[in-house]
Amino acid sequence: MKLKNWALLLALGLLLTVLAACGGDTEESKPAEEGEQVLNFVNGDTIPTMDPSLATDQYAFQFLGSTMEGLYRLDENAQPVEGIATDHEVSDDATTWTFHLREGATWSNGDPVTAHDFVYAWQRAVDPDTGSEYGPYMMEDVIKNAKEVNTGEVEVEELGVRAEGDYTLVVELEQPVPYFESLTTFGTFLPLNQEFVEEQGDDFATSTDTLLFNGPFTLENWTSTANEWDLVKNEDYWDAETVQLDRINHVVVKDATTQVRLYEEGSVDRAGLSSDLVDQYSTHDDYNVTPEATVFYLKMNQTSNEALANDNIRKAISRAFDKEGIVNQILNNGSIVANGLVPKDFVTLPETNEDFRDVNGDLVTYDIEAAQEYWENGLEELGTDTVEIELLGDDSETAKLMSEFLANQLSTNLPGLSVKIKQVPFEQRLDLDTDMDYDLQVSGWGPDYLDPNTFLNLFVTDGGNNKMGYSNSEYDALIDEAGKELAADNVARYENFLEAEKILFEDAAIAPIYQRAQAQLISPKVEGVIRNPFGADYEYKWASVNSAE
Repeated sequence: MKLKNWALLLALGLLLTVLAACGGDTEESKPAEEGEQVLNFVNGDTIPTMDPSLATDQYAFQFLGSTMEGLYRLDENAQPVEGIATDHEVSDDATTWTFHLREGATWSNGDPVTAHDFVYAWQRAVDPDTGSEYGPYMMEDVIKNAKEVNTGEVEVEELGVRAEGDYTLVVELEQPVPYFESLTTFGTFLPLNQEFVEEQGDDFATSTDTLLFNGPFTLENWTSTANEWDLVKNEDYWDAETVQLDRINHVVVKDATTQVRLYEEGSVDRAGLSSDLVDQYSTHDDYNVTPEATVFYLKMNQTSNEALANDNIRKAISRAFDKEGIVNQILNNGSIVANGLVPKDFVTLPETNEDFRDVNGDLVTYDIEAAQEYWENGLEELGTDTVEIELLGDDSETAKLMSEFLANQLSTNLPGLSVKIKQVPFEQRLDLDTDMDYDLQVSGWGPDYLDPNTFLNLFVTDGGNNKMGYSNSEYDALIDEAGKELAADNVARYENFLEAEKILFEDAAIAPIYQRAQAQLISPKVEGVIRNPFGADYEYKWASVNSAE
């Protein structure tokens, strides 16, 4: 998942890079009526879209996950549990999945949720006319004909999904996909009511009035520019009796200091902590640190700068900055040093149950001596003794500190290197990334499903998220084989992933920095909130207010 604000998730739907956000300072939450279960949360930014086909960021997926429901949703153990689907069967060759949908699930306008809603939504997500980024990314090489539909080679009706009656959905895959069940919990795979969407036209998903809901909550008082909105219990949800919260009020708050002040006043029930506040509140009874499976790294554009096309120069940069200094001084929130791409405590090997990160170990570490040796070799190969590089980052306060620290470390530890910092708003950075108009860039990735592929397929040649000119045919072959010939052999798949990650760092394609954690103050009255490892950051279906508090 693309990270909002170079942290693009440097904090999680509530703390982007330590809350780089924007927005108004509305400081009074709506009071709960007697007997109501109400929570008050801050959000780091506005919600950019509520259209499942167009969503790409953490905020959109958070509120889509709260207000809508797909075939399955994640439980407290990150396992798919019943949603609109009650069960499914898989063919012997694992390429045909038949989902049985519950009768009685309805949209907020009273229409039944049917298999036709899934067919329409999935076709819409890969239809080139929609312009979806995540539709092709999530469905190509997964759903049969998704790539051919998106490139215009076949009609959208040829996508491998069909309704057999109102309550049976049949999905044909390109090949076995071991993580497909978990994919069905993701926002891109949510259903849509075709008649309603087409009736709204260009206004669809731009406000509460142009949305329909079929999940635990409805989204009230929302527009695409709103700084305040509410999640309200959906009484028409098929499992409404499970939902205990009546309302979750949200307000956009720009900085951590304001969040903490509101928390201490009792106006909000959760506040993100910036690095300077962690020391002050780390002994507070409500202090919490939540590890995440999100990794940040330097992207090195091999096409924009002659120096970065040199393997030795990239290897030098990868080893020339103090990661411990970054996690302890700049972040100070429980984040840990990253010396690989696949995060710690994310996935385990199928047979041994060993953590992927532990098995592959540290692939690139802070090492000034090695960095300078690579640097000297690189300069000699380039025939120069000076190099100028631009470092692109977001314009949030934490991002600025990060860029300044990295620039200082690199220019100090690599003689002859000059680093110019370029800081731009988040949306502009994404545009520059898409256009490959940068040298170095601080970037990050959070998983979209529970499999190493969600990280490792980022860097295949000409991949949609590569955007740095990296190409290695051996790497490509390993990832391709893992998704095709080895799709039914999970042990062999993971061996490919282990080898591919090693190649990525032998080539110094990227320079890992840290694996994120989030430091927060959370009221003890907040109970049952699930922190998901992918998809929507938080699950509120089973949350409640502790009345004893």
